[in-house]
Amino acid sequence: MAGPGGKIGAMTTPVELEQTQVDPAVNEVESADRPWLSIVWNDPVNLMSYVTYVFQKLFGYSRDEATKLMLDVHHKGRAVVTQGSRDKVEIDVAKLHGAGLWATMQRDV
Repeated sequence: MAGPGGKIGAMTTPVELEQTQVDPAVNEVESADRPWLSIVWNDPVNLMSYVTYVFQKLFGYSRDEATKLMLDVHHKGRAVVTQGSRDKVEIDVAKLHGAGLWATMQRDV
């Protein structure tokens, strides 16, 4: 049944609220230590040779390293191709999109 002010349920005490809140400063410090990752996902469109070429041209990978990453994309469904600051990885993902690849970014876990 609704209580005063139209709220449903019992009122929460300040102590209960305090226990559920997260200190944003602590959370930011912990997450600042983890780099961002650019991830390329497998797609049914791009040829394996093209994906290898893109990795070489965009990020300077050797043919062998680019081939290894491409095979990870092909067999495992994804590969981490770059990592770093959020700004750097956003640019890398935009480059990958520009080359027609399916890419996302996320924090390292």
